[in-house]
Amino acid sequence: MKTTLLIARHGNTFAPGAVITRVGAKTDLPLVQSGIEQGLRLGSYMKSYNLVPDIVYTSNLMRTKQTASYALESMGVFRPVHENSLFNEVDYGIDENKPEEAVIARIGKAALKAWDEEAKVPYGWNINVREIINGWLKFGETVRAEHEGKTVLVVTSNGIARFAPYLTGNFEGSKKQHNIKLSTGALCHLVNGSASKEWAILGWNIKPLSD
Repeated sequence: MKTTLLIARHGNTFAPGAVITRVGAKTDLPLVQSGIEQGLRLGSYMKSYNLVPDIVYTSNLMRTKQTASYALESMGVFRPVHENSLFNEVDYGIDENKPEEAVIARIGKAALKAWDEEAKVPYGWNINVREIINGWLKFGETVRAEHEGKTVLVVTSNGIARFAPYLTGNFEGSKKQHNIKLSTGALCHLVNGSASKEWAILGWNIKPLSD
């Protein structure tokens, strides 16, 4: 029996022209209008492709809860939304909520590139990689055990979502095939057969288009 796991990044939290900062777990921003629209498009996409979730999880942060809410509204369905701190954004330490230009000036472009492409944590960020990986693996097992044959949606943040390919059992191979850095409002589509603990990626960083 096939189980489906959908992983979405929340919508935009910065309006055009705003100073973009590195928003982590300690900065709880709401969606801006374009982020609301991304949430609505996300729901429309899932409904169009018969991916309406049976169970919905978010982080404790407004941006993920609001994205899930607008997606469900767009699908025209009601589902209880389960908050799980596992899906909170990472802690960017001394760079939390600092302008991106300032972050790059401190850590350098090479370190940021390594984070975006290899999930290597820059100095000064408070990120326990092993804890995040184990969290995804445990969650994957929970989904298999408790939600077999269902469709599960997780709305999370960029720093957390990039570790989800560990569910495949081949993170190195996955990051060669896919850009582990997700766009805002983007969706990843994973499936699992009951005979295997490993998940397969059917789609990664899918960007629902406007009508």
